[in-house]
Amino acid sequence: MAHVLSVLVENRPGVLTRISGLISRRAFNIESIAAGYTEEPNMTRITIVVNGDDLEIEQVTNQLAKLVDVIKIVDLTRIDSLERELVLIKVKANSEKRSEIVDIVDIFRANIVDVNRETMVIELTGSQDKIDALCEVLRDHGIVEIVRTGKIVISRGPLAAKEL
Repeated sequence: MAHVLSVLVENRPGVLTRISGLISRRAFNIESIAAGYTEEPNMTRITIVVNGDDLEIEQVTNQLAKLVDVIKIVDLTRIDSLERELVLIKVKANSEKRSEIVDIVDIFRANIVDVNRETMVIELTGSQDKIDALCEVLRDHGIVEIVRTGKIVISRGPLAAKEL
């Protein structure tokens, strides 16, 4: 089962490397990892999606908690939360296909962020399923390149992850 871990860490060089190294040494595959600044300038939130059963994830969490720079770890898997990914998709778009691609973009409420004679770049924010569906529809038009952020997650309600 995929677990989503929200790891609040001190914003210092090498923290992300130590965290990903610890997880990979335990033979877990990181499905996605995203890191960025938080509301506190000296903290970074790392969102990690990793597969494992509850016992395995508990072991990983306990090991992560021992790292000096880790402030708080929350498993958001069973907490009411919002999940999003961002994708940029470069697709072949000659003049004959362009209007059809624009219609697809509108249906998915995506945005066209770049156009040239041969390609278009489409931006979409949404759930993993929504992004997968757009990629599948655009595959027939010829996807040149895809860049995805991986999952970011925030809990619903008034409490911040550091308070859960």
